[in-house]
Amino acid sequence: MIEHKIWDPFVRLFHWSLVLLFAANALAIDDDSKAHEWVGYVIVALVGLRLIWGLVGPRRQRFASFLPRPGAVSGQIGDIATGRRRAHLGHSPLGALMIVNLLATMLALGLTGWMMTTTTFWGSEWVEELHELLFIWASVSVLAHIAAVIFESRRTGVNLPRAMVTGTKRVPDDIRIVE
Repeated sequence: MIEHKIWDPFVRLFHWSLVLLFAANALAIDDDSKAHEWVGYVIVALVGLRLIWGLVGPRRQRFASFLPRPGAVSGQIGDIATGRRRAHLGHSPLGALMIVNLLATMLALGLTGWMMTTTTFWGSEWVEELHELLFIWASVSVLAHIAAVIFESRRTGVNLPRAMVTGTKRVPDDIRIVE
């Protein structure tokens, strides 16, 4: 196994904080409570900080380093279809698209949640329905993300959850690394 330092403390803290806060708002906190609203604001602030870090943080944490290049997504799908095992040091192309999806969805959830508190949109059914649809989309995306992480960890032999805890990816010696 070759170890590669990938995720810095900020990205790991962001990731696990987002996991806990989204789960709390989805599963434990009453939708109509002030706590739900404030947790939503904290989530939006976290995403805002991650967006800034994605522009100014260390190289591997920047969006420029993990947004997939043309053909990379089809390349990863081809790897999966053919059983070819390659490890991506940062996010895989499909993983990067999921991250963009999740960040955008969290911001849209925050926006529609905030809109429901304003005089202009108070009681607007379409805003509440959109918020609920975004929540469903976020939940499905989170479940797909977890399933994909488990699948890719088994397929490639790289323990992705461990890497998001420790910051270090341990890549088997027999796997080609893709930057």
